[in-house]
Amino acid sequence: MQILAQLTDDQLVKAYANGNNEAFDTLLLRHQSRLLNYIIQLTGNRQLAEDIFQETFVKAIMTIKQGNYTESGKFGAWLARIARNMVIDQFRQGKIEQLVSTDDGTVDVLNRKELSELTIEDDMVELQIRDDVRRLIRELPESQRQVLVMRYYQNLSFKEIAEKTNVSINTALGRMRYAILNLRRLADERQIVLTK
Repeated sequence: MQILAQLTDDQLVKAYANGNNEAFDTLLLRHQSRLLNYIIQLTGNRQLAEDIFQETFVKAIMTIKQGNYTESGKFGAWLARIARNMVIDQFRQGKIEQLVSTDDGTVDVLNRKELSELTIEDDMVELQIRDDVRRLIRELPESQRQVLVMRYYQNLSFKEIAEKTNVSINTALGRMRYAILNLRRLADERQIVLTK
């Protein structure tokens, strides 16, 4: 690991692309603090920032493994761009609270869908989606199911998951990526819609 620490980011990316998982762990350690702080500044929400941080590294892993990373000597800037785009996506999906001024008398801050009670139909649809997801999760390979359950149901970070399962963070991220891909594939095969 000490030898890897002396390599440039691009050399580490190349080593990772050639199968050296420790090279990616070195990249993660090198960039995690600065990138996480950047995302926290953008979102103002530490928990959401940690989720986006982890998704950023999943995307980086996928891009590198698919051979789509272009060497530019600016790996950190590339990660920041991925993270920024994910933050923008979160804003678009309404997952990051946007500020609303109450100075404008026409805006009713309390008249929002997420503050209203669900209808019986909404409850039934939500229940059906949860049941479908649980059934699909049971069909995943054990290692993928384990990571997915720890992340979404136990709310553990990928670092905690890696420690509990005795694998590298990179392996935990990879298992999560495959779990999500497999869930989507299974849902498509069974023509199950997982959104309202």
